[in-house]
Amino acid sequence: MTSKSPSPAGFALRKHPHLYEINTWAWLEELSAQMDRPVKLVDVPDGEWDALAKLGFDIVWLMGMWQRSPESQRIMREDRSNDAGYGRALPGWTPADVVASPYAVAGYAPDPRIGTWETLDRVREKLHRRGMGVFLDFVGNHTALDHPWTLEHPEFYFWGTQQDYEQNPSAFYPMRAPGGTRFLVLAKDPFFPPWKDVAQLNHFHPGMRAAQLQDLRTIAQHCDGVRCDMAMLHLRDIFARGWGHFLAGAAPPAKEFWDVAHAAVPRLTLLAEAYWGTETRLLELGFSFAYDKRLYDAVRDENAGDARAVVSAPPDYQAHFARFLENHDEARCAAVFGGRQPAAATFMGTLPGMRFYHQGELGGRRTQLPITLRMAAPEPDDPATKALFEIILRITNEEVFHSGRWSALDVTPEGEPAIGNLIVYEWRSKDAWKVIAVNLGSWSAQGRVHIGERASVAFTYDFNDELNGVHYPRSGEELRNVGLFVRLDAHQAHLFDVTPA
Repeated sequence: MTSKSPSPAGFALRKHPHLYEINTWAWLEELSAQMDRPVKLVDVPDGEWDALAKLGFDIVWLMGMWQRSPESQRIMREDRSNDAGYGRALPGWTPADVVASPYAVAGYAPDPRIGTWETLDRVREKLHRRGMGVFLDFVGNHTALDHPWTLEHPEFYFWGTQQDYEQNPSAFYPMRAPGGTRFLVLAKDPFFPPWKDVAQLNHFHPGMRAAQLQDLRTIAQHCDGVRCDMAMLHLRDIFARGWGHFLAGAAPPAKEFWDVAHAAVPRLTLLAEAYWGTETRLLELGFSFAYDKRLYDAVRDENAGDARAVVSAPPDYQAHFARFLENHDEARCAAVFGGRQPAAATFMGTLPGMRFYHQGELGGRRTQLPITLRMAAPEPDDPATKALFEIILRITNEEVFHSGRWSALDVTPEGEPAIGNLIVYEWRSKDAWKVIAVNLGSWSAQGRVHIGERASVAFTYDFNDELNGVHYPRSGEELRNVGLFVRLDAHQAHLFDVTPA
């Protein structure tokens, strides 16, 4: 296993780290119910942190730490389109169970339900002693409708007219002001309707950018990294295309926001929620990691060709992508993948990059929790899912998966069925050799994996399938001259530990 030494004075992130996302508010509510008393972040038993460290996690992302918006809470309670999702997650829910969106930030300070800066720092020290770091959120594109800036710095936002509002009321939030009602522009993703509880910031306004940089500096004093919500919306060209009609010809800033932000907090690890092919641009601007949504979509859709194309990139480039099977925005892994989990989980968990897991995923939870609900109903662990992830996490905590060299392995057809859905690769170091084969499709696949000079004719090799508990002895001569024969049923995987006998 990888040795993760305590780091009381700081935190050093190993290569290809493991991240665990926690919905902080919901987690504290669950612990409170289990312990029959109110639990804040500082009250979390040490055993909870010990368990995450034992599983090999490097990062705990405490999602939703910041002050919640009363106006977001009101809007989410009154929006009847949310009721069905609330009912699935928490049968018998009441309006008191709706706690506002963690992405309608009313202020960058811990919400009183969760804790304080001082208690957050104490928890961070606990995690550092266990070799883990803390990630928090930065929601840069927008704020809550009742954020102090909407009154103190209205110039930081876009505003519409009475006529704009009458023509498209769903795009504006009427605000009472001393001079009469003003119409605050609601934030949005260009491809979706506006978000009902957040206000759009003007990223071309120098004062707003300076204020956001100060927020980032404050956050950086209390964590080791930030997950940046919808990071691509800050990019100058994307912002100008989406909001040019409100910019009135304003010149774009000389530098991209993220370039300036990285310089302002150079020691802070930045993780981008990124889509639309913007990942490389954001990495070049200072992000250490970016979401790999393209790979997620390929695996979800059983598109082995697209998945193979993604992982054909150089490993040093792949090392900057966050690979996941679920997060708070995606449907539950167990519900989406079901019996496909052996291949999907092995694949995502053994690639280069950040290996990203979500609270409840490891136990096979199937109910997605709306982020505006305080908690979900209890759901028992699925033993098979739990066992699968425990095996994958135990194996990928080994040093070879962090300091070893990753390489794709060529596979050629041999008989029927064809190799189309097979993807095979290896991790190698001076002391260890792992070979991983996955079948991402819904039918069997087989072929010969070309080992070549990696094997010596002087040895017989033991291929120990640690995922399935089976050993396969193979001669070095066969491996070198013919290759390793692999046949996998649909959605199955091998995770071989290879040793010369």
